[in-house]
Amino acid sequence: MNALSNKNALVTGGSRGIGAATVLALAEAGADVAFTYNSSPDAAATIVKEIERLGRRGFAIEADATDATVVANAVREAHGSLGGLDILVNNAGMGAIGPIEGFTSAEIDRALAINVRAVYAACQAAAPLLADGGRLIHLGSCAAARVTGPGMTLYAMTKAALVGLSKGLAREFGVRNVTSNVVQPGPIDTDMNPADGPYADPQIAHLALDRFGSPAEVAAAITYLAGPHAAYITGTELTIDGGHTA
Repeated sequence: MNALSNKNALVTGGSRGIGAATVLALAEAGADVAFTYNSSPDAAATIVKEIERLGRRGFAIEADATDATVVANAVREAHGSLGGLDILVNNAGMGAIGPIEGFTSAEIDRALAINVRAVYAACQAAAPLLADGGRLIHLGSCAAARVTGPGMTLYAMTKAALVGLSKGLAREFGVRNVTSNVVQPGPIDTDMNPADGPYADPQIAHLALDRFGSPAEVAAAITYLAGPHAAYITGTELTIDGGHTA
């Protein structure tokens, strides 16, 4: 039997990159999976087909992560479509790189809305819906633990906020045996941060391993936290960063 048989999962931002890899890893482990997307309906449709090819049910839900009400409604829609909710993976996020004085108020608000407020809204909506023994998993960043250069202040702040959120959720949901953890990826080879891109070499210089990670490696860790062997892990951060924080 697959580790996640009879489980229902929602992954925000699941049409590409780490999110898409996570959706497919959860489905491969036996879960039925809903996921949100914003601007790539064709990619979302392809992911649904891949889920179904694995013999699981898949649902794509369009949702703008800047709107907390839309995010909350997406959680409720996923619960209704799946017939329950056992796993919530808060993956949707955005980069915000540049000197602190360079960001406008609107840009700061957007980063906070997507990287922090949307996560809170999703968890708030999931609170009455998530099954006992469920899983809350949040995508942070190694930048929350170690900032290696200038230009990361806003991004690091938003991702560090998830650590406090997750620890609070661990205490709040612990009575129901629901766990809450943050996954902290390092440089991962995605279209947003390609391993052959112009900023790759400076990032690799800060790693113990001489390479970027893959979305599948992050997805494997998320799937572990979603499974039965991680039932006693809560309120902590799982770092997958190639030695960035070593």
